[in-house]
Amino acid sequence: MGIEIKTVKLEAPKDCNLILGQSHFIKTVEDLYEAIVNTVPQAKFGLAFGEASGHCLVRCAGNNDELTELAGEKILEMGCGHSFLIFLKDAFPINVTQRIKSVSEVVNLFCATSNPVEVIIAESDQGRGIIGVVDGSKPQAIETAKDVDYRKEFLRNIGYKF
Repeated sequence: MGIEIKTVKLEAPKDCNLILGQSHFIKTVEDLYEAIVNTVPQAKFGLAFGEASGHCLVRCAGNNDELTELAGEKILEMGCGHSFLIFLKDAFPINVTQRIKSVSEVVNLFCATSNPVEVIIAESDQGRGIIGVVDGSKPQAIETAKDVDYRKEFLRNIGYKF
């Protein structure tokens, strides 16, 4: 058969972000759940993990039914084993990505964003895997002094700088 390249579009719901990654063990779902609630207890989220062996099920968990269902549907649509997807509300990815990276079965993060994402997938006779992602739009210009001022003010307005 060779390799066929396809894309799957991911878009986080309004006021949400998404985190897409790769891991390698069935306990990923429980460990990611614990990592999020232990880092940002007020966060609302849903996550899903696609098994690559055994029953090859999509394993889901979360504290928001809508986000959990959406994560499961999108992982099933992608069909990439050992991938996980988190939809996150009332927290920014910056609040949890380091903790997620420290989960022992997490291998890689592809993106953490509120932008629309295109997941680039390779399919072979064996299965599917994520090659990479297109995260948002391409840059249009280099920032000006006015843009720098906006960036600094924005970070202070959302509480990330004082």
